[in-house]
Formats: sequence, structure tokens, C-alpha cells
Amino acid sequence: MKVTELLQQKPNALTMSVEITPPRRGKGIDSLFKAVAAIEDFKPLWIDVTSHSADVEWIRHPGVGTYRKRLHRKSPGTIAICGAIEHKFGFPTVPHLLCNGFTCEETEDALIDLHYLGVRNVLAIRGDGKPKEIPEDRSANRYATELISQIKNMNRGQYLDQQAEPTDFCVGVACYPEKHFEAPNLQFDIDHFVAKQQAGAEYAITQMCFDNEKFYEFMDKIKGQITIPVIPALKILTSKEQLVNVTKHFHVNIPHQFVRQIETAKSKAEVKQKGIEWACQQCLDFFDHGYTHVHFYIMKNTEPFVEVMQRLKATK
Repeated sequence: MKVTELLQQKPNALTMSVEITPPRRGKGIDSLFKAVAAIEDFKPLWIDVTSHSADVEWIRHPGVGTYRKRLHRKSPGTIAICGAIEHKFGFPTVPHLLCNGFTCEETEDALIDLHYLGVRNVLAIRGDGKPKEIPEDRSANRYATELISQIKNMNRGQYLDQQAEPTDFCVGVACYPEKHFEAPNLQFDIDHFVAKQQAGAEYAITQMCFDNEKFYEFMDKIKGQITIPVIPALKILTSKEQLVNVTKHFHVNIPHQFVRQIETAKSKAEVKQKGIEWACQQCLDFFDHGYTHVHFYIMKNTEPFVEVMQRLKATK
């Protein structure tokens, strides 16, 4: 079932979705299945599965003094994982499709695989970092709007080099209440968000948010411009180190009140509880403002999420 349909099924109920990451190369899928089983009782409307482009490694030939180029994807398997989760657990999945590091031809093949598996949702994102090299005889999507257009073309049966059986994907995108770190200002970023909607995006999930007021301000700014559902997303902080790492890598604001709570905590267990309490407060505030669906970036750590859901269940 499509994400937009899932959201319409329970418009007044408190619902959530989650994002997880594939295992590292060489690891089995059992740990991922255990993670999904741990949250199964809370019935997420869908599960996002991240994707990563390949890294470049230069490998030295022994005794020759020359090097060869090797592309290495640390966490492959996004498509197979989506199929496995849908088959084993019955939850709809949303694989992430990237511009960066993938050719248009590879994207088309991935979409065909997903179509065969019955996966009906994708999240179209550019991908951060320096653009990867693309072979001269291949094409590439530079921006999310181009990737969205390719997906929508396939939904109309317009493949790269032929007219073929139409696919039927619901396309989600990312948005940034505090602006993307590469955007010169928030309005510039909002203009790009509008362009994604015009290209065919059907819903959006925000960058992780720790300050609900930033989200509400963003929603006020896009009113009248964005008509697709915008879903607030949270990450549960569980360590003091994340105060630095999260802001460094994701360029988001963490309210000073929350920072003080984390910094003054006397143990790792207390830090974790403060993070869980903050996430619960955020959820309840979202619900009070009419946002009944929240997306959680849980990656591989399900325990804090489970505790948040148990507390919310006891509250509502």
C-alpha cells in the first residue's frame, strides 16, 4: 500500500513510521529481523530502508607500484531487505533512492526490481557528499527533482530507451525545516521543496527535529506553497557525544534546555532517559498541534524507540 493511502487510513489516530539501515557488508540479516520484530507490536505504518552510494578505494598492486580503483558499498542490500521485510512481516517499506553514486540506468534497474517485488513506495533524495564519478557512456540525475521525474516517467511507462509497462510508485522526498546546510537561505531551500512537489513528490519527511517550534515556523512559511503531507521526524538522543555528532553531521539546532539536561546528567542511563523524555514531549506536542504521524530515525537501535512508544501508549 502507498504511503499516502496509509496516512489517509488513520487520519485521527496516533501513528508512526521508522527508518532503519541495512547491515554492513558481510553481516547477516538476522539482526535486522530482530530489530523489526522488536517494534512489530507498535505497528509502524511503514519502514524506511536507507541506501548508500559506493566509496572509492585505491588498492595497491604488490610489487608493481600501481593502483587500481575499486568501488565498495559498505551497506548493500536495500532492495532485497525491503522485499524480505514485506514478505516476512507484512509492513510496507520505503527504499531510499539516491542520485549521488548511481546512474540513471542503475536507477531504472532498481525500480524494475522493486516493481517486481511489489514495493510501491520510494524516497527520492540527492544524497550528501561530493558527487561520485559517472562513466562517460552513462547518464545521472544530479538533483532530487530529476530523480523524481525519472520515477514519474516510469509510472507513465516512459523508460530511458523504450515505452514499457508502467510502474506505480508513490514518491516521497526530504525537506529541511532549518534549511539544507548547502542552501544559502531558507527561502532558497523552500523553493527547491516546491520544485520537488511540482516534479511529482507526494509526501515529505523532515530532517530530524529537536525543536518543535522550528517545525511549526517552517510549516507557516510553506503554507500556500506546499500541499503534500509533511511529516515531522525525530531522533532519540541517548549519549552526550551525540550533542556534537548530530549537530555536526545533520546541521540541526538542539534547544539549550535539552542540552543542559544532557550535560548535567550524572550517568549514561540518565542521559538516555532524558533523551527518551524529550522525544516523548515532542510527540505529545506534535499531537496537540494536530500532527498525528511522526517518523523516527531509529537506524539499528530499537530500545529507546520501544520505551518512547510504551510511554506514549500509557499516556494516550
